[in-house]
Amino acid sequence: MSRRSRSTTGLAALFGMMGVLHFVKPEPFEQIVPRQLPRKKELVYASGVAELACAVGLLHPRTRRAAGLLSTALLVAVFPANVQMALDLNRKGSPRAKAIGFARLPLQLPLIRAALKAAREG
Repeated sequence: MSRRSRSTTGLAALFGMMGVLHFVKPEPFEQIVPRQLPRKKELVYASGVAELACAVGLLHPRTRRAAGLLSTALLVAVFPANVQMALDLNRKGSPRAKAIGFARLPLQLPLIRAALKAAREG
C-alpha cells in the first residue's frame, strides 16, 4: 500500500473544500466562468463534482494515480476561470483584489505539481 504524502492530503482537502463550496455558494464561481461559455451554473456544479471526485480519489492508493492525473487536468481546465477573475478584478476591483487575482495565477503551478506527484504515489 502506497503512503500518501502531506501534499497529496492537502490537495485532497483543498479539492474537497472547494468542491463543497461550488454547491453551497455557486454564485462567485459562476461569475468567473469565461463569458463565452454557456450554462454557467451547470459548469460550476460539474466542476464541483469533479473536485469532490478528485478529493476522494486522491485519498485511496488504488485510485490515487488516476485521481492525480484527473486533478492535473481539472486544474488546467479551470485555469481560464482564474484568468477571467483576474481580468475582471483588474477592471473593477480594489488594488488589493487586483493583486490577489493576479497572484493566484502562478499558484496553479504548485497545485499541478502536487497533483502530478500524487499520480506518482498511486
